[in-house]
Amino acid sequence: MSDPVGHQGPAASGPAPAAGMPENVEYRVAHLQDRLAAEELGELGVRAEVRAGAIALTGTVPSAQCRETVLRLAREELAGLTVHADLVVAQTARPDYAEEL
Repeated sequence: MSDPVGHQGPAASGPAPAAGMPENVEYRVAHLQDRLAAEELGELGVRAEVRAGAIALTGTVPSAQCRETVLRLAREELAGLTVHADLVVAQTARPDYAEEL
């Protein structure tokens, strides 16, 4: 009997999900990356990766408001998963002292 979904075993579907992780985690992470790039943020400096059974968000964002938006989108897309955020807010203020050359 043929398989209507087209499953060809574990080797054909790519790497197996981490223990205790739902099978669609990689899809959800990719969808988050798409939303970060496409929506109002246009944020390409944030990476989302599956690490040790959790999702790690890393990168640099231009403002605290942008960081909060990234975290909100991550909560929406990755609800029910453990997310660790290591997002750095870039310092865009001009220096308060002259540079010595």
